[in-house]
Amino acid sequence: MADLEVLKNAVIKGDQNTAKEVVSAALAEGMAPETILNDGLIAGMNVVGAAFKKNEVYVPEVLIAARAMKMAMEILEPKLVEAGVEPVGTVVIGTVKGDLHDIGKNLVAMMLKGAGFNVVDIGTDVPADQFVNAAKENKAKLIALSALLTTTMPMMEETVKAVAAAGLGAKVFIGGAPVTQDYADKIGAAGYAADAASAVDVAKELIN
Repeated sequence: MADLEVLKNAVIKGDQNTAKEVVSAALAEGMAPETILNDGLIAGMNVVGAAFKKNEVYVPEVLIAARAMKMAMEILEPKLVEAGVEPVGTVVIGTVKGDLHDIGKNLVAMMLKGAGFNVVDIGTDVPADQFVNAAKENKAKLIALSALLTTTMPMMEETVKAVAAAGLGAKVFIGGAPVTQDYADKIGAAGYAADAASAVDVAKELIN
């Protein structure tokens, strides 16, 4: 019997070989892909996210856990599609124009994937119209903007305006070292996340 508790712990420890083995075994036994996703992979990432919030683990541990989840997801994803399991929602994520920082963005993207979102990462130095086009193409419900420089924060406001002007139903939420809740309110963003783990909570709130 494939044990989802073992899978959950493999994700927490970042043990990708065990994670892949348990997913393959569970599928071979006919376990529902959605059960494997929710009770194994997402359950593990939830523990990592909660520990990250409390500063009990740090970015390297989160990246290792996310990598284990990603490897396991490569086996699981085709089965989820076959079973017609829908992602929680689609998020377009990128770092705004003029800003080349991507560690925070990558971490948020991994945490969102770990929470069951379909994530479309359009990279760094992204102009406002590219966010709009990507959201249209992917029917995204959420757009996540990252900025690490105070000089690129105005690009966030420009992007929020472009999304509104395009009449997209997508909600924009923002984050990054210089960004604050006050700034999010000022530019009309729908949400603000102080760190990668909070980004998942914000995304879930906005999508509901």
